[in-house]
Amino acid sequence: MAENEHEFDVVVVGSGAAGMTAALAARHHGLSVVVVEKAESFGGSTARSGGGLWIPGNEVLRRAGVTDNAEDAETYLAHVVGPDVPAAKRNAFLEHGPAMLSFVLAHSPARFAWVPGYADYYPEAPGGRPAGRTIEPRPFDGRALGAELRHLAPPYIAATDNVTVTARDYRWLSLGTRHPRAALAGARVAGRWLVSKALRRRSLGLGQALAAGLRVGLAEAGVPVWLGTAMTGLEYDGERVVGIRVADRVIRARRGVLLATGGFEHNEAMRRKYQREPIGTTWTVGAPGNVGDGITAAGDLGAALDLMDDAWWGPSLPLPSGPFFCLAERSLPGCLLVNAAGRRYVNEAAPYVDVVHAMYDNHSDEVSHIPSWLVFDQQYRDRYLFAGKPPRRPLPRRWYDAGIIHRSSTLDGLAAKVGLPALPDTVARFNTFAAGGHDEDFGKGDSAYDRYYGDPRNRPNPCLGPLVKPPFHAIQMVPGDLGTKGGLRTDERSRVLRADDTPIPGLYAAGNTSAAVMGHSYAGAGATIGPAMTFGYIAALDLANVPVTS
Repeated sequence: MAENEHEFDVVVVGSGAAGMTAALAARHHGLSVVVVEKAESFGGSTARSGGGLWIPGNEVLRRAGVTDNAEDAETYLAHVVGPDVPAAKRNAFLEHGPAMLSFVLAHSPARFAWVPGYADYYPEAPGGRPAGRTIEPRPFDGRALGAELRHLAPPYIAATDNVTVTARDYRWLSLGTRHPRAALAGARVAGRWLVSKALRRRSLGLGQALAAGLRVGLAEAGVPVWLGTAMTGLEYDGERVVGIRVADRVIRARRGVLLATGGFEHNEAMRRKYQREPIGTTWTVGAPGNVGDGITAAGDLGAALDLMDDAWWGPSLPLPSGPFFCLAERSLPGCLLVNAAGRRYVNEAAPYVDVVHAMYDNHSDEVSHIPSWLVFDQQYRDRYLFAGKPPRRPLPRRWYDAGIIHRSSTLDGLAAKVGLPALPDTVARFNTFAAGGHDEDFGKGDSAYDRYYGDPRNRPNPCLGPLVKPPFHAIQMVPGDLGTKGGLRTDERSRVLRADDTPIPGLYAAGNTSAAVMGHSYAGAGATIGPAMTFGYIAALDLANVPVTS
């Protein structure tokens, strides 16, 4: 090799969960591996996420006593995804997901726990689970990273040092002072903080805990991670991908290259080309470096693209400090979501991807649904956490100054101030549903998923409460996302495919660089990272059997 060349069996591009899982698996199959990452930090969007995994039938669920079976999981995923994704790819995820997780548990210090009651997103569908299949990372002591701790990508919402909040905690904390389990969750968080402080731990939670655990696994396996190393293109010899280009260097891959560079959520041109308006890069919480590098590089070699119009959507508040991805806020009683006419158009507590699909499907020149407005009363504000702000406290003045939120002592005044003419009538109708406990228009609170973030003390429906106490508030909601979900077409072996479905030899993809196995839907919390890690793992298994090229 020339001085400016390096050579490995496998080159992994991207250091999120998909890339690190693939590298770890490839190394444990006896392959030499390098992970290259263009950012000066590792973890990508994984470190910014909640870190949850949706993987039916895994050992963490079994140990927690969660009953599941392969037939139900297959039935459910086929129902949710539909014809958008080939059955072979869906089944590969279900088959290899549990083995991937067992491998990660055996070869890294990452540990996980079931999130009790976090329902599948369509729990009433055939094979769905109202108790949920989602697991999450346990808090992780960052000291295990040593000097690499300073290179861990930050979460998207800054957290106080050593304060770790799990998904299990957040469900109850969102209830503010309304439920005794909120106080217990707060005590649990405080207790972890005190223990970490006493033992001088560097406690990490959510996606950072997952990224850190995988990175320690790579270090223990001797896998190098080169930060600040941007891929500028793929090396192709006319028959197969044989490496990548990095500035004036070539990193050769004897067996193949795995692209795990994330989606294209921060690429303005690609979003406008492939997705519906209004769209842009300001409403996403994906990693800032996700501009479609891997998708573009493989596209130059003739790779096919799928699902480019879609993303891991979620209604978000366009706050001055950046978008806030809303989970519990829409499900709690005492709020409703309206369009520019002041009319409801969706079950506010529905899975977040469905709410944004409803935003776009109804948006028109006649009636704007983007932005929508989340309307709530003072009782709602007195009871519940809102966008991280404690109950009863005034919302930040800068939100009002930015025109994101408005308030008025009357619904008529709020409707006039924001320009929502039908709002008073909409609230009156909604309040009758709240009194009876059933939303006759959209079924808010009917599903076990809706009720997960509801208020159990609010009866008869934990998601329905009247808006009666002034002042009344309206805050903008826009179609935010966790990242794009469209990308390179791949098969059940994670191989990148051309338009005729033939594989490009030596080229693999996983995570948001590839078109999601979830199609246009979303099976449950963690259905982004669970499949990302699984298809990274599958790629490593396939690469272990690829003939070596010189």
